[in-house]
Amino acid sequence: MIRFAKLKCKEVFYLASTAVAILALLIATGNFAEAGSRRNEKSTESVATRTAGEPIMAIVSLHSQRITVYDADGWILRAPVSSGQAGRETPAGIFTVIQKDAEHHSNLYDDAYMPHMQRLTWSGIALHGGLLPGHPASHGCIRLPYGFAARLFSLTELGMRVIVAPSDVAPVSIAHPALLQPKPDAREAAAARVAVAEEAAKKADQARLAAVMASREVAQATMPLRRMRNLKLREEERLAEAEQVITSTNSIEAKELAEAAKATSAAKMAELEAQLASAEAELQPQINALAAARKAAAAAERTRAEAAEAARAVTPMEPVSVFISRKTQRLYIRQAFQPILDIPVTIRDPDLPIGTHIFTAVERAEESKMLQWSVVSLVGEHSNVGTAETQGSAPKALDASSDEIDLPSAKAALDRIVIPEDTVDRIAQMLSPRSSVIISDEGPSSETARGTDFVIVMSDEPHGGLAHRRRGLDISVRYESRRDRYYRRSPFGNSYSIW
Repeated sequence: MIRFAKLKCKEVFYLASTAVAILALLIATGNFAEAGSRRNEKSTESVATRTAGEPIMAIVSLHSQRITVYDADGWILRAPVSSGQAGRETPAGIFTVIQKDAEHHSNLYDDAYMPHMQRLTWSGIALHGGLLPGHPASHGCIRLPYGFAARLFSLTELGMRVIVAPSDVAPVSIAHPALLQPKPDAREAAAARVAVAEEAAKKADQARLAAVMASREVAQATMPLRRMRNLKLREEERLAEAEQVITSTNSIEAKELAEAAKATSAAKMAELEAQLASAEAELQPQINALAAARKAAAAAERTRAEAAEAARAVTPMEPVSVFISRKTQRLYIRQAFQPILDIPVTIRDPDLPIGTHIFTAVERAEESKMLQWSVVSLVGEHSNVGTAETQGSAPKALDASSDEIDLPSAKAALDRIVIPEDTVDRIAQMLSPRSSVIISDEGPSSETARGTDFVIVMSDEPHGGLAHRRRGLDISVRYESRRDRYYRRSPFGNSYSIW
């Protein structure tokens, strides 16, 4: 019995040692992390009760380590994430997708593979596929499950809003007089100009087609003339040869033959000239019609261009972003990643905090043709004000009740803003679905630059991942093959680090 007990203890010790060794091997080879990532792939969810629309925003909760993607009607996708570790925290704030790269590798961190990268700042904060250990572990980026990253990459477009929140928040419907609507007369004018532009484009296409057809007819009618001109040219050459023989030969017989050839060529030339004159006279109306068709096509194209420009002037081509900063006491407007306006604005009680609120025009109702607005209010991780979800609960749809978010705070923020009337009119003319109004205590981040929408970072939250990014890194364009990838400059002209 004693020997058996000792043997059993040795077996237990051996099994425990083996298990520890296998665990260490898994960790060393990365299989343990990969296994964890596969578990996270299974925890991704998508809405199954309706057809999902196009994503309009994604909200990353640093507290719950989760991303939730929304269309105009509510959440459609969600998955776990791994954000920045302590000292390199992912900054909380407001961002947009400014670049996409399906096959991205880090230029800062040992050539690390970052598939389906969606850039949020030119300094290097991004969404991308990666291993998820179940806690914050990145250098500032937001890691997504690999499969989810690929799926999200296929759905999103540049300019999609990404909100990184310290706590759990969700968009909630809101109505307020300050949330503008396109003016009815502006909508009618835009519709009228669009109709004019469409009609002008149709006429330009018809005129261009008429010119093409006239050109083909003239080309076909010209072919017999070309053959007659070639025959005439040959007779002219024969005539010249006969005249040369007549002047150079002493043979009476040769001169007689040359005289006969000359007479024959002269007769044929006269006949061909008569035929050419008749054919050219018959062709002239077609040539005149071609010239008129080309002139009409050019005029129609100018009209089309003018009508298209007039339609563009009253029809927003891209969503507009309005940012009102209590810190700078200014109102900023950006559209298509370009600055449009920067003016002073009046904020009542400017010394009192106003919070950070993102109002988004989510859709047009079919009946009223009015924009519908939602709001997301950002609060710190340890505050319960403005939270729309609790940890572990499902995200709320846009029709969530007002007690699930600090709607009074968001409405109070709108009440405190006084915008000049001419600016109000200008904004109303630019409004379209996906347009947004941001009100914040913060000013524009230094990451707000050419080729970005507004980047707003919550200064009272840790953002070591942003502070550690290298600034001013001059990376030239390199196209040499390196694992079938390349480095690029910003499409908007400013250089950026590819991390």
